[in-house]
Amino acid sequence: MAAADPRLILRDEELDAGLELMMLAEAALWAGVDAGLEAEALGLGRSHWRAAFLLKRRPGVGVQELAHVTSLSKQAASRILSDLEAKGLAEKVSGELDGRRRAATLTEAGHAFEARIAERLRGQLARSYRVGGLDGVAGLRRILSALAGGRTKTSAGGA
Repeated sequence: MAAADPRLILRDEELDAGLELMMLAEAALWAGVDAGLEAEALGLGRSHWRAAFLLKRRPGVGVQELAHVTSLSKQAASRILSDLEAKGLAEKVSGELDGRRRAATLTEAGHAFEARIAERLRGQLARSYRVGGLDGVAGLRRILSALAGGRTKTSAGGA
């Protein structure tokens, strides 16, 4: 991560405006997820899609890591993975080194489920990136990465 720019001085009002925009952007993205989940008619919620997305990006994630990156309890993360498994969207396999660790991966149906919903969000993000321009995209990624802190990890598509 790049060092902080000491010339950057932000007042509370500017920071509050940034927080407001992040909350509004989050609401817009979740509205897209909600519409996709409603169209799927599987009775799944936001946490299910979020887990499916993370399984696509981080195949083999287990309950503990899913709980960490999503701030869910281990019990909630386990339930989410079990729900996805019950719908045929994910499968758990015993770990190679530790048979008690049950790594989860998306099934073919799970990949299709995740992709249908993510496609809506990619369109929203692509339109927003075009408005922000190349410098804006790079800046946004640095800001979001710093906000995510220890939850980030290099994955197949980059961070």
